[in-house]
Amino acid sequence: MRSKLKTDLDIIAMIFARGGSKGLPGKNVKPLSGKPLIGWAIEQALAVPRVRRVIVSTDSHEIAEVAVRFKAEVPFLRPAELALDESPEWLAWRHALQFIKEEEGKLPDAMLAVPTTAPLRVAADLENCLHEFEKQDSDVVITVSESHRNPYFNMVAMNSDGTVKLVTDNGSSVKRRQDAPRVYDIETVAYVVRPEFVIEKNGLFSGRVRAVVVPKERAIDIDTIHDFEIAEFLMQRRVQND
Repeated sequence: MRSKLKTDLDIIAMIFARGGSKGLPGKNVKPLSGKPLIGWAIEQALAVPRVRRVIVSTDSHEIAEVAVRFKAEVPFLRPAELALDESPEWLAWRHALQFIKEEEGKLPDAMLAVPTTAPLRVAADLENCLHEFEKQDSDVVITVSESHRNPYFNMVAMNSDGTVKLVTDNGSSVKRRQDAPRVYDIETVAYVVRPEFVIEKNGLFSGRVRAVVVPKERAIDIDTIHDFEIAEFLMQRRVQND
């Protein structure tokens, strides 16, 4: 039986953008099709009518200035220890939510995290994640896309003697890709989380997780200049077709 939807949620969108990117320096403010990368995320979050606030968490004054120019709020700067290469973003999520609780006296019903690195998403992807979260029985909603590789069929691991074996062998002989269990890649298009869950637990899969499937072409995750060039090409093609 389909879960009853919980409507009229109090939703805050958060964009987490630290200044120190080693894979692509200056990534979050690098222009993509004439707009800073973080600008795309802010505009997409603002396009969701149910979002009450769009807040950027950053340690960078430059990123903060760009964020404000694109109509996001930057009510705090993230502590430096939460913006290191090895700093779990989960702790930045927790820090932002604790700030909101202190500022507003309560936590929102949901936090919508909108990563800067997936600029090809559309506002409807964010809406779909919120709709999935409204089914009430999830702590987290993630985004996924269909994987082109399948550990039950065409992915192997190397043994110590140089031979190979299937990454996942469930004891059955899968002869065709179509017969293998369907698997998905986790994407960075969006996350919706129950704030109390972030405060109390230490990772996405510590609770009940649902997923929204997005097309691969809207799920490009920018980490390198190669990723950026692909995203630039796809964004320009989208703009030309609009």
